[in-house]
Amino acid sequence: MSSSRRFVLWLPVVLWAGLIFALSSVPDLGTGLGTWDLVLRKIAHFCEYAVLGGLLLRAVGRELVAVAAGALYAASDELHQHFVAGRHAAFRDVAIDTAGVLAGVLLLQSWSWSARR
Repeated sequence: MSSSRRFVLWLPVVLWAGLIFALSSVPDLGTGLGTWDLVLRKIAHFCEYAVLGGLLLRAVGRELVAVAAGALYAASDELHQHFVAGRHAAFRDVAIDTAGVLAGVLLLQSWSWSARR
């Protein structure tokens, strides 16, 4: 694979991971909506990691590798949040993020499979 092709495949992954990192650096992302705040933030986590999962699958081309890389990034993101004032790390969030990665991988895989038919 050419270096320009690799660049095209990996640049979106790096940019999206950078966006996730930047959002994780914000001390308080609360909306003030009470219980809905928690629900909306978890849905946002799931969705942002679903996008990451799809981008990873596009870049590496193998489902298991994409899910593993996404899960590792989710764990590193929680570790990062542990050191951000006003944030905390939670295993539950790693699980939600990893489920999002898996959903993104499966969704892209199913779209790719449908396109081949």
